[in-house]
Order: sequence, then C-alpha cells, then structure tokens
Amino acid sequence: MFVDELTIKVIAGKGGDGCTSFRREKFVPMGGPDGGNGGRGASIIFKVDKGLKTLIDLRYMKIIKGNKGTNGEGANRNGANAQDIIVKVPEGTVITDKDTNLVIADLVHDNTEVVVAHGGRGGRGNAAFKTHSDTAPRISELGEPGEVRILKVELKMIADVGLVGLPSVGKSTILASVSAARPKIASYHFTTLAPNLGVVKLKDERTFIMADLPGLIEGAHEGVGLGHKFLRHAMRTKVLVHVIDMGAEENRDPIEDYQIIREEIEKYSAKLAKKKEIIVANKMDLPKAKENLAKFKKKFKDKEIMELSSITNTGFDELMKKLADELQNIEDLNLYDDEEMESHVVYKFKNEKPFTITRDGDVWVLEGKELEKLFKMTRFNEDDAVVRFARKLKGMGVEEELEKLGAKRGDEVQICDYIFEFKE
Repeated sequence: MFVDELTIKVIAGKGGDGCTSFRREKFVPMGGPDGGNGGRGASIIFKVDKGLKTLIDLRYMKIIKGNKGTNGEGANRNGANAQDIIVKVPEGTVITDKDTNLVIADLVHDNTEVVVAHGGRGGRGNAAFKTHSDTAPRISELGEPGEVRILKVELKMIADVGLVGLPSVGKSTILASVSAARPKIASYHFTTLAPNLGVVKLKDERTFIMADLPGLIEGAHEGVGLGHKFLRHAMRTKVLVHVIDMGAEENRDPIEDYQIIREEIEKYSAKLAKKKEIIVANKMDLPKAKENLAKFKKKFKDKEIMELSSITNTGFDELMKKLADELQNIEDLNLYDDEEMESHVVYKFKNEKPFTITRDGDVWVLEGKELEKLFKMTRFNEDDAVVRFARKLKGMGVEEELEKLGAKRGDEVQICDYIFEFKE
C-alpha cells in the first residue's frame, strides 16, 4: 500500500528526576549533599532510509513516545540518558509542525536525520545546588518535560521528470517504454493510483528518474479526484512532461485538456507553474492527431511540443535526449522559502514577557512556556524548592504584573491545573 501523508503526535521523553541525598558514612557525620542529576529523556529523531518508498510503516503510529531518563541517586550517581527513538522515513519526506505550519525539515538525502522533538534535560540533584553560602541544600529538581508536537508528515517523491496530464492519456505507457518500470496499464480512468518511478538510461550512459504521476481532473488543486496525490509529488521534479492525447480518443479537445491541467497547476503552486515544461503530443498514430496538432500549435505558438506514438514506437529517443539535455542545465531548486522553514524563523523576546496573565472568573491564570517548565520541574514537597520557585516567579516579573492588573493578596492564581494563593 502506498501511503504518502499522515499526521502523528510525538512526545519526547521526560528528563530523570534529580535526587536529594546527603552523605552518611561512619566517622563522616557532616558528609554534605551527594544527590545525583537525572538523565536526559529520549529525543524523537527522523532519519532517511533510502530503501523505503512509502510512509506505510508510520500509518499505525498515531503517537510516538520517548522513554524517561533515569533518576539520579545518592553517592553522586547521575541517572542514565534514555535511548533516542529513531523513526525511519523515505527520501523526500517533509515534516511540518501542525501548530505553526512551519517546515521542520525536508529530508532528501540518505541517512540525513533531524530531531523533531527534544528530550527533557535531567533535573539537578542537591549536590548541584551547593554554594559557599548554602553548603547543605535540601533541594533538587524534577526532570524537564519532553517536547510534545503534532506533525504532518508528507512524502514528496524525488524524480527528475514528472509525467503529467489527464487520466488515460498514455503516461504509464511512456514510462514502461523508456524504463524497466512496469506500471499497471489499462483503458479506464485512474488506473494509476500512486506515483510510479522508473530509471531512464540513454545510449550515452546518461540517466535520470522519471515519475508517472496520477492523472488530474478539474478541481485537483482543491483535492478533487486524486488531487494533491499528484500535485504533491510533482513539486520536486525539475521538468514537467505534459502528455496530451492528441488523437482525442474520448472525443476530448486537446486544447481544453491542456488548459485544464495548466490552470490546476497554477492554482496549486506558483513554483510548480514555473518549472520547465515540455508538451508531448501523444497517440500521433490516430486519424485525427495531425489535424488536432495543427490547431494546438496555432493556439500555443510559443510552446515546445514533441510528437510521440507508442504504437509506431516513434519519438521516444528524441524526447529522452531532449530531457537529458534540459536536466543538465537545471540546478536543484529549494522546495521551500526561508520564511517557511522553522530553522529560519527568529523569535525576539527582548521586549516580551515570558508569560501571559488572564482572568477566569475570580482566578488569575498564568501561562507561558518557561513559567510552566519551571512549575513542572519544582518539587513542592521541599520547602527550599518552594522558596526558589517563588523567587524565580518574582524575578520574571509575575508578582509585579499581577499587582498592576489588580490582584490582591489572597486571590487565587492558576498555573497549569494547580491553583495557589497569591501571597507574600
């Protein structure tokens, strides 16, 4: 089964908890703190495997969850890091964050890998909090939560040339004639339900990859018919070979057929519309083909058109040589602009507070990534940890902002699912 798009949730592993411990040995009554740090949680990593051709292995993985790091222990024993989870995907896989719609990675080379969710760092043990002024701290941290993300995973197959056109115009026959690929060929619409790839090898030893892409119909840019299943895979191709049934076997108008496909391509993507295009006048052995071709050339005077017939086996060598020549002059194009990539988006927090405060009835609700992380890593059963938490909040400006908004001592303040009393 060919699977080329899915949505999954990834949950990186939580860091291991730090340990609060003191050295207790005979003849060493004041041994000092020796609580170790927790280990790092497992990260979720996507890695390209050239042998894969579909995302089917991910189809039933609705959630991918990493393991927690090991907790720290006494005697300064740090916890072990959790083993990262490696998820193998085919070449051409695009990973997008569903919340931001930014592309995390476009994986096009074998063995390339990217961390899509980072594991949480381990909490520090009390030995890490020892200072000259506090030689026996009774405080340690819980592990940092791992990243949680909803991802859209798409496969945009890698091919040099894409065969495009309405259903049953002969795309699969062309691929079968010039490569070792054996796509299913029949005289009904949508025989091709998934892209087929074939390697074309010329007599002069030049090679390139050709893709037979599922047929388009009107409205494909909106997902009608096989819609995006075609358009998505056409994005990576360097040259589009637009196949037209010039014999008009089904009483179709070749001019109208061409205009339908061009309109769908232009509506879907400006980048796709600008790709190099060669029009193939196919089925030239049919009676009306010459007449239709003359009308077509009169309408589209500036288009590059090549004649082809699988029945008489003519035009194939010329077309393949033309494609090989064109490919030599076309560089690899970036599929995404910088502003679409997560790695190029810069967040500026200099003039922004790392939290927001809203009111829900009588409760003040505090939200913010850093604030919530601090909350989740605090051991509230340790008095020193609670004091540190309050000090950190004050340092962030939370107390000052609450007072500005009119909060009074004794009001209820909510962080995550917990409610506290606002007091000194």
